[in-house]
Amino acid sequence: MPLTSSGTAKVSLPTDDQILITREFNAPRHLVWKAWTTPELVRRWWHANRGEVTVAEIDLRVGGTWRYVSLTPDGVEVAFHGEYLEIVPDERLVSTEVYEGYPDAQAIDTLTLTEANGRTTLTVLVQHSSKEHRDAHIESGMEPGMQDALDLLERVAVSLVSAE
Repeated sequence: MPLTSSGTAKVSLPTDDQILITREFNAPRHLVWKAWTTPELVRRWWHANRGEVTVAEIDLRVGGTWRYVSLTPDGVEVAFHGEYLEIVPDERLVSTEVYEGYPDAQAIDTLTLTEANGRTTLTVLVQHSSKEHRDAHIESGMEPGMQDALDLLERVAVSLVSAE
């Protein structure tokens, strides 16, 4: 089984209203895509070791929607949803993202996957409508959970390599 890496996502702030997340995975991009877009696989990584995913709904088509709900160990429900705006299988996925606890701060996420030598570089550009929304996202403590979720995503993608 290929090795995985931990906590290696890089977060930068290219503009006042953007967050850019970049991480390399030791798996081909079609498997990272599959792990990102398949409900039963999303359930294995979205929780970021902070509870369990109770809802993972994906209608993967332009105009289709997604919704993920996690339940934390202390019983707090954390929910996100969005709509798919652009889909290029295995390469690019553009969708809205709304944290249901702060519904007025919709963002647009652009996921891009590139592959070289069997490794995939994932980038997610989160475009907020304002600096205030971007800053609230950063200040929410999103980075540790995002690091853990992407570590789990890599494990799921690597497990799919073994299954092929």
